Amino acid sequence: MMKAIICPKYGPPEVLKISTLAKPIPKKNEVLVKIMATTVNSADVRIRGLKVDGLMKLVMRLVLGFNKPRKPILGTVFSGIIEHIGTNVSDFKVGDNVFGMTGLMFGTNAEYIAISEKDNITLAPMNATHEESAAIVFGGQSAIYFLEKGGIAKKPNVKVLIYGTTGSVGAAAVQIAKSHNAHITAVCSTRGSKLMERLGITNVLFYDQGQFEEHRSKYDIVFDAVGKASKKQCKSLLKEDGVFKTVEGLEVASESKRQLEILRELFENGCYDATIDKVFPMDQVVAAHHYVDQGGKKGNVVLTIGTNDTNP
Repeated sequence: MMKAIICPKYGPPEVLKISTLAKPIPKKNEVLVKIMATTVNSADVRIRGLKVDGLMKLVMRLVLGFNKPRKPILGTVFSGIIEHIGTNVSDFKVGDNVFGMTGLMFGTNAEYIAISEKDNITLAPMNATHEESAAIVFGGQSAIYFLEKGGIAKKPNVKVLIYGTTGSVGAAAVQIAKSHNAHITAVCSTRGSKLMERLGITNVLFYDQGQFEEHRSKYDIVFDAVGKASKKQCKSLLKEDGVFKTVEGLEVASESKRQLEILRELFENGCYDATIDKVFPMDQVVAAHHYVDQGGKKGNVVLTIGTNDTNP
């Protein structure tokens, strides 16, 4: 048996309950992962509360479940330890520290998950704790997807403006952009100045001081990492062939094992900061969701699921 966080209906954080369920049994091509940590991010609270407007609410109901989530165990990222492998598994062994993402399959708000070795799972960074491994996945994967779609690897001396750089996606985006030697301008509130200093970003515009609207530089890529800026608002900031990307819209960041491998390499080489804001134990999941709901988190909120002496 295992403990799992269940979301039986859409609503406030209090709808989440911890239940005891049967531990999954891995198939021949699957591994059984003892989950040590996951995260609570903007996507998690949006799904739990069905916090979208207009047509997107109907789209989400059709995709996730009309009156309640079809998959009641939410959560899309994990870090953990392989406890059992199927007879056809060749890429992993028992005891491996792994991390990964499950997308719309969800299921990481639980003590165990069974996942195919060919899905988005790989060895975790050797120098990371399970909390750090879990923290780098959601923001890092999204940032890699949108910045690559914006053509960050195709332009020399690329200039990038990132709006909303203190959330999990924004903090990841400035680091992914740095790995491409981009010229980065960050946009956040004055409360985010310390995090930007920590991440080595010196060119910062503070939207609560009006500097974003007054800015007149031109960029190859403008990336809205929080879904609060529009293409129309940012049009004057784009070069003639510049690209605007946003996390808020119909474009969904597709996931791949390659993204995990990029994040692992960056972390192992000391080029990536997990930017953990707060850590909550599993039994405080309601408090964790309330904290994220309030807005203003700086980086990632981690939910610890299990404990193990082998945690790096």
